[in-house]
This record gives sequence, C-alpha cells and structure tokens, in this order.
Amino acid sequence: MKKLLLGIFVLLTGGFAGAQVRFVDAGELTLIGKALPTEHPYHRIDTAVYKGFTPTENQQIRCSAGLAIVFRTNTSRLDLFPHYSSFVYRGGSTPRVASEGFDLYIRQDGEWLYAASRDSGKRGKSFTLISGMDTSEKECLLYLPNYSELLSLQIGVDEGASITPLENPFRHKIVIFGSSFTHGVSTSRAGMSYPMQIERNTGLYFCSIACSGNCKLQPYFADYLGDVKDADAMVFDGFSNPDAKMIRERLIPFIARIREKLPTTPLIFVQTIYRESCNFNLAVRAREEAKQAAAREMMAQAMREFDGIYFIDKANLTGTDHATSADGTHPSDLGYWRWAQNLQPELLKVLRKCGIR
Repeated sequence: MKKLLLGIFVLLTGGFAGAQVRFVDAGELTLIGKALPTEHPYHRIDTAVYKGFTPTENQQIRCSAGLAIVFRTNTSRLDLFPHYSSFVYRGGSTPRVASEGFDLYIRQDGEWLYAASRDSGKRGKSFTLISGMDTSEKECLLYLPNYSELLSLQIGVDEGASITPLENPFRHKIVIFGSSFTHGVSTSRAGMSYPMQIERNTGLYFCSIACSGNCKLQPYFADYLGDVKDADAMVFDGFSNPDAKMIRERLIPFIARIREKLPTTPLIFVQTIYRESCNFNLAVRAREEAKQAAAREMMAQAMREFDGIYFIDKANLTGTDHATSADGTHPSDLGYWRWAQNLQPELLKVLRKCGIR
C-alpha cells in the first residue's frame, strides 16, 4: 500500500512539475553562427546544395559546432528537449557534455558569464539545464552540441515567463575554417573552442566551418567559402590536417579559387600548433616540423601572388610548459584557453589593418 501511495505521489508531483514549464521551438528565437542559410536549421552547410564531400565530411558539417541560440527571458529555470539523428560521436577524449550537450552563458555587466552546461543523459527526454535563478530579464547565449546532428530543439521556461529573440549580440562576420582544433575536439563543453572564446572576449562574430581531421584545403570547401559574400574576413586553421606535400600542392589553388569569387576579402591563415606527441616520437616531430616549414614557404609565395593575404605564425599558442594536452594531439580546456588568449591579440592586429574593430 505504501509503495502504491508513493507511486501515485510521484506521478502527481511529476505532472504538477511538468505543468510549470512551457516549451517553445528554438526556431522561433535567433540562431547565430551559420555562414550561409541552410534548409535544415541546425546544419552548417546545406549538403543538398553543396556537393563533393566525403561521407565523414558530410556528417561533420551537419553537426551544430559553433551554432548558438540567443534570446531574452525572465524564467527561473531553463529546460531543453533536443532530438538528434542516430549519429553518435565516439571520440575518446571529448566528453559527452561537449559532443552532445549544451553550454549556456548569460550576459552580466557587459560580459558573457558561464551559467550551465549539460547533456541530456538519455536521448528522447527533456532535462533541466539550470534552475534556481531569479526572475530578472536575462540575455542568454546557448551553444549547441559540438559533434551531434541536432534535428530539433525545444526550450522550456516557467509557465508565466517570457522568452523572446535577441538580436545577434556580436559584430562583423568572420568565417573560420579549420581542423578538429577549431571544431573543439577534447573541450569539456561546446563553448570552449578557441573561436567561441575569442567571440565572447571581443564581441566579434565567428561562423565556424570546422571539419575535424578533414580541413585539407579541398577545392569544394573553397567553392563554398567563396559564396559567403558578406564575410568581413576569413580565418584558416588550414595547416593542421594536410601533410607538407598537400600544403605545397593545394594552398595556392585553394586561395585562387576563393579569390575568383571574393577578390578583396581578407584571408588570414594561422600556423598549426605544436603537438605534445612530438615530445618523444621522432617520426611525428619530423612530420609536424615539415608541415610548419611548408606552411611558411607557401604562405610567403601566397602573399607575393595575392593581395589581402595574411599569415599569423606565432609559436607556443598553447604555452611552453607542456601541460595542456588532452591526448597528445588536442589541447585540454587550459590549452584552448591559452590558444584564445595568445591568438586573440595577433588576430586583432590583422583585423585592425583591414578596418575591422
């Protein structure tokens, strides 16, 4: 009898709690971070329009890395009800809260302050991202999962609370194309990739076309990037994935292909970082050093042949103490934080030269 009464109590209180939250489609709010429109709201590239991608690339560009929802609300809690495709990320050094979860920031005194991060725990169910807040109006920035294909998203607020779209809080439009580093592999949560950290730090608007392991200066990516006519600048983490031979063969044609469509857009290339796997593995060290040397050689040629090309070749972006690796290749959160801190002033210098502040 006690068990029966307890079961009835749980059902009743669960129903009562559920009645206190109303859900709205995130599509009614403001989605930011996308370079070009897509038919599917949470895909980064429309794969029905742009062709040539490998199956892996096709899957990656349907993931929502770098996309975010911005909105105002006076709710005391936020619930989320995501629906995903069947794709599940299996990377060993990236926790599920980054690959499949959500990362919330709230603006306080003009700065974006971390509020909460969580994954659903079990797909097909809603969950509470944060609760116990006051009911003042808040400006919210909700980063979507780094490595999942999101089909739909419902956002839940208190029954009597308001939730309305927020105008994009970031300025200019900077498209960034890159490797797993730019994608945010091995970060603890979705908003910790270095472009997203620089975005919050500076107020500059980044649109990420990161493709983990597959940023190899391919011509079909150049074709896509060339169609982003309203980009104020483009940044490339373009030397992390291709080997030295690829860099020498592909860089000039890649730039030329973009320049056919975008003759004046600033194109800013960044040298790849030191990988901690180089510490004792001589073969890896030789390969990475060859890539960096090829990047320097070909960027010198590119800057002679084209206008508006820039190269940031800064050593030790993740520090010099060898304490920031997650798996020998990707940085930890500390490494990504240092990357953002060290790259940001160099990037701002170049952008100022281009009239972007």
